Amino acid sequence: MKDLLNYLASSLVDNPESVKIEEREEERTIYYTLQVDEKDMGKIIGKQGKNAQAIRTLMKAAGAKTDKRIIVDII
Repeated sequence: MKDLLNYLASSLVDNPESVKIEEREEERTIYYTLQVDEKDMGKIIGKQGKNAQAIRTLMKAAGAKTDKRIIVDII
């Protein structure tokens, strides 16, 4: 799933090399921290947060297959 998040984020930004993802897993929850260049932050968040919400929705759907709760933080 980390690969999916990396693909989604890298597709949206101008500088895909700056995309960094940290993964932390607890019992039934996986936490992802997505870090991008400051210049690309607006593209990841999108107008009224629509891109960020879409990323979170896709990740939650992927997590449902593995019976895990997915939380994505964008910093």
